[in-house]
Amino acid sequence: MLLEINPDNPQPRLISKVVETLKNGGVVAYPTDTTYGIGCSIFSKKGIERIYLIKQRERKKPFSFICADLSEIARYAKVSNYAFKLLRRLLPGPYTFVLEANSVVPDLLLTKQRTVGIRIPDNEICLAIVKELGHPIVTTSANLSGEDPIGNPWQVETDMGKLLDIVVDGGDLTADVSSVVSLIGDVPEVLRKGVGDVSWCE
Repeated sequence: MLLEINPDNPQPRLISKVVETLKNGGVVAYPTDTTYGIGCSIFSKKGIERIYLIKQRERKKPFSFICADLSEIARYAKVSNYAFKLLRRLLPGPYTFVLEANSVVPDLLLTKQRTVGIRIPDNEICLAIVKELGHPIVTTSANLSGEDPIGNPWQVETDMGKLLDIVVDGGDLTADVSSVVSLIGDVPEVLRKGVGDVSWCE
């Protein structure tokens, strides 16, 4: 189902509809500040399993998740003073930061090293969803593994709509991806160059 939501002033009634779907274990597509993502509640094992099947993704590759703000990041990851200052400067923005996970993170979202990828996208719709839900949602680009990300909600609906509970239409986006930066250790390490400027750590 395609659900059009105003990207500048998300309608609370429609955000609540998406959140109710997530609370019931549903899987939705939603806009970020790069491309469209697919997600579910991080506490929905069934939803996470569905996303692996939808994406045709290898099980050894865990998903990142979206937090509402810096205080929520601190509930799910260990954040050093240095990392906190960096996150405060760059977020919300087109970055995924790899951090050491806290014990509350579900095992399905952990790497073997017990790290997690965390985002706070600069997008009113997805942040409104996460804030109302009260905890993070899984984030992975809306495409099959190995294929290009999709920035058009109608294309997401055409390609994947039958596999999803809701496709949120938040307008046309890019087909770009976030920059991935590891903050494990004392020196930031760029794992993927995307939209976010990474010249500060080179």
